[in-house]
Amino acid sequence: MQLRWAIVAGLALGIAGAWWLSRDTPTQAQARQARAEHAAAAAAVDARRDLYRWHDANGVLQITDEPPRGRKYERIARNPQSGIEVHGDRD
Repeated sequence: MQLRWAIVAGLALGIAGAWWLSRDTPTQAQARQARAEHAAAAAAVDARRDLYRWHDANGVLQITDEPPRGRKYERIARNPQSGIEVHGDRD
């Protein structure tokens, strides 16, 4: 009976030791979190597509996520620059 408890105790200590040695240190965990946040931010920036403003054959203003073919268009960035931008030549 004591041999069984010795085996169970040895297995438990071995598993606990393996877990302790394989876990991340706080510095490693923070570095992993920072990498994950950086990757998520990069993916979010890539997900923002530009918009295109153009007029169709009837003169109606169209705003689409793909540029029109054979027409003059204006590209609109999804994340505008900070500050106020004034243009007197816009319609």
